[in-house]
Amino acid sequence: MQDAVIFDPPTLGSPSRDASPAEPAPSTLEALDARGKREFNKLQKRLRRQVGNAIIDYGMIHEGDRVMVCLSGGKDSYTLLSILRSLQRNAPIDFSLVAVNLDQKQPGFPEHVLPEYLASIGVEYHILERDTYSVVKEKTPEGKTTCALCSRLRRGSLYGFAEEIGATKVALGHHREDILETLFLNLFFGGSLKAMPPKLLSDDGRNILIRPLAYCREADIAEYARLMEFPIIPCNLCGSQPNLQRQVVKEMLAEWEKKHPGRLESMFKAVTNVAPSQLADRELFDFAGLEEKQQQLLANRIDILNER
Repeated sequence: MQDAVIFDPPTLGSPSRDASPAEPAPSTLEALDARGKREFNKLQKRLRRQVGNAIIDYGMIHEGDRVMVCLSGGKDSYTLLSILRSLQRNAPIDFSLVAVNLDQKQPGFPEHVLPEYLASIGVEYHILERDTYSVVKEKTPEGKTTCALCSRLRRGSLYGFAEEIGATKVALGHHREDILETLFLNLFFGGSLKAMPPKLLSDDGRNILIRPLAYCREADIAEYARLMEFPIIPCNLCGSQPNLQRQVVKEMLAEWEKKHPGRLESMFKAVTNVAPSQLADRELFDFAGLEEKQQQLLANRIDILNER
């Protein structure tokens, strides 16, 4: 991974090129001692660097892009918006951000939280109201998890809205652990070797999805969200379901990392370092054509020897 040298991250207390602050000053940050502020600056710089690296490595954002940041109210999407805004003020290219939240009409959802927060930081935003909650509860059999249908309906609503507002990229808040969890979920339960790519063209070709947090650790994101005092909104639709397969995989990965520090980093590196000829996908690699390739290599070798 190359260093994102084009970004110049400001430290806590130093002025930005933009006179307006990235976020309101949270009481937690104000209460930090000198050491705490240094640790926060290191954390923020690390997240900025990792997001900047992902953007560069995968060509996520280009001049003139209008990036729609999908904001759920969770720690990941808040952090994504915050870091992108921070990078935006120092980036060598011009791009715009618009935050979009999908109000799925879950009972008890605090509708005022996100509009108040986004207005307070001066971000362009839209609240998209779609009653997907009722559809999910009606269509999901008793005892089954709601994640698959909920996710499909949410994606459809957000992707369609991205077109309406002229967004050229759709930014999602998935981080390193999300990608690894998806890899193992597909491996264990889906019979496929795939995860979440940092950049993806949607099946219908209408949207380009980006995951700028792809290199970021969930623990760093959680700590950043805590210090920034983001107004977190829990998901009561899926988060309350017991024995979710993703939660089981999450706990498995956490246990591996606890027993063998650095294992998750190694596994994520493997996702970016694939050797198709060492797997068994006939669509991905031409196994049937190996004999022909062998003959070509041998013929070339003979020609070289004759030339000598």
